[in-house]
Amino acid sequence: MTKESSGFRKSLSLFDSTAIVAGSMIGSGIFIVSADIARTLGSPGWIMVIWLVSGILTIIAALSYGELAALMPHAGGQYVYLREAYNPLSGFLYGWTLFLVIQTGTIAAVAMAFAKYTGVFLPWFSEKSSLIELGRYHFSTAQLLAIGCIIFLTLLNTRGVQTGKHVQNAFTSFKVLTLLAFIVIGLLLARNSESIAFNLSIFWDATTGTRANPVSLTGMALLAALGTAMVGGLFSSDAWNNITFAAEEVKNPKRDVALSLFLGTLLVTIIYLLANTIYMLALPVRGNPDGLTVMERGVQFATNDRLGSASMQGIFGNYAAVLMAVIVVISTFGCNNGLILAGSRAYYAMAKDRLFFKSVGNLNRKGVPAFALWIQGIWASLLCLSGSYSALLDYVIFAVLIFYVLTIAGIFILRKKRPDLPRPYKAFGYPVLPSIYIFAATLIAILLLVYKTDNTWPGLLIVLLGIPVYFLWKRK
Repeated sequence: MTKESSGFRKSLSLFDSTAIVAGSMIGSGIFIVSADIARTLGSPGWIMVIWLVSGILTIIAALSYGELAALMPHAGGQYVYLREAYNPLSGFLYGWTLFLVIQTGTIAAVAMAFAKYTGVFLPWFSEKSSLIELGRYHFSTAQLLAIGCIIFLTLLNTRGVQTGKHVQNAFTSFKVLTLLAFIVIGLLLARNSESIAFNLSIFWDATTGTRANPVSLTGMALLAALGTAMVGGLFSSDAWNNITFAAEEVKNPKRDVALSLFLGTLLVTIIYLLANTIYMLALPVRGNPDGLTVMERGVQFATNDRLGSASMQGIFGNYAAVLMAVIVVISTFGCNNGLILAGSRAYYAMAKDRLFFKSVGNLNRKGVPAFALWIQGIWASLLCLSGSYSALLDYVIFAVLIFYVLTIAGIFILRKKRPDLPRPYKAFGYPVLPSIYIFAATLIAILLLVYKTDNTWPGLLIVLLGIPVYFLWKRK
């Protein structure tokens, strides 16, 4: 593997950058997680609050990151911001967690969703179809397909950023247009008067349980439910920061990275709110797990949580499941392309600081960190074997929140440490909006630590384990 003398190639326009932001955000979450949110809250109004708050927090974070991106338009993005705001250890802990859990865990979760939905029209690919069984462990055909998808996209991105961006642009454009078509069709044809009347009657009545046996949520129980339900909304809105990893390849990084962050997060937030509106118009929020029809199961117990299919069932009949499965397969494929393209640049930056394997800091003749791409792909493939989609989701979002809070707090620190540095763009609403994000994200992280201990505490442990690893690496 030879190093490219000219370094990274500036190939990404504003459209390309926005496609990476939006395309990395839109995966399978919008088609799935509202069912879990509905089981947690049982109220149309509170479900929409979750998506609205998730979107607002994401946009605030994106507007805040714009200042850092314009200030330091380097490969590695958030890793660089933490290193400069705090110290090399902080940057390393982020890079360590990004590699072990955040980026690779998200890639694995999205790849598993890709395989799960492929199974709708190619039934051989199923989590229940085992190729290898060793006691309680089994290797399924769905895991095989997920790993195959990761390997293929990794190989594709070693061919150069031009190849990666063309794939990203095509798939992002397709899924945005498809989602807009889904919204228009839903608004015109999927409205169900019975569902609308029922949902309006329970609009702010938060409950857990089923439609037949609802249990009211008030006070701290409601706050805890809201905090844990935020996982789905935030995970579906995550990965917006991926363009910062590839900032060095943006043609006009001091303007376009910040602008693409805002445009991409705003576009996705609007789409997510409209998609959830369709779910509320087409289906009753509450349902029963043993219901025989999509109306009886409702949003809460849609078959395999496939809300897109359930809401379109009345229009397309049995073809709705296959149609939505094709859309999700294409959506998750494009999502993972963006994640794979961008994540490798963070490990490259770590290697340049001698905090990762030296070969990860090399570029191939196409001007991309090929070894970083492959090591990321191998670890993400191993994670596909380690747990379910929902477990990885909880695991990822907690670690993400920790570093988002630290990075946005870094804006305050850098303004004091380096006040004379040129800032082509300054965080919108500073200091109020960044402070709101820090408070809200910290509160959500605390609620997750208290109420979702099985996945969040191991995530915190992984971050802390990076401390001795850092000093051992530095000593070596």
